[in-house]
Amino acid sequence: MSDGSRPPFPPFDEATAWKKVLAAEAAWNTRDPHKVAQAYTPDTVWRNRDTWLTGRDEVVAFLTAKWEREHDYALRKSLWVFGGNRIAVRFRYESRDADGQWWRSYGNENWEFAENGLMRRREASINDLPIAPEDRTIHGPRPEGDDSDFGV
Repeated sequence: MSDGSRPPFPPFDEATAWKKVLAAEAAWNTRDPHKVAQAYTPDTVWRNRDTWLTGRDEVVAFLTAKWEREHDYALRKSLWVFGGNRIAVRFRYESRDADGQWWRSYGNENWEFAENGLMRRREASINDLPIAPEDRTIHGPRPEGDDSDFGV
């Protein structure tokens, strides 16, 4: 939207929370740091693993470096819980490093939204597991019409 807002707006119900989760998943799967950053408030605060970021410029720099390291990145998110202006998600993604080693990364995110639907806070805890290429389960963005949860 031209005013910078991003529906749906809090407070969230299950349907609108899922819309936020799937929109975030789709944006991250573009691997476009500038596109992803537009879903966050200009002064957004992030914790990603042990890294703290503030503001869209830091988010863009962080995501640019991330996707330079994580080749063929593909992500799935799943709604865990929601209430008011907050959503918690589980996620997993797969990527390979410069040496060709594939990784599966599992994690949880806690999100807090401003009234205009932009995310003002994101806190992510993530664990990585090396996998063999034949053990991959995510091969690109979610196919259209797939609304399945990814399980554990």
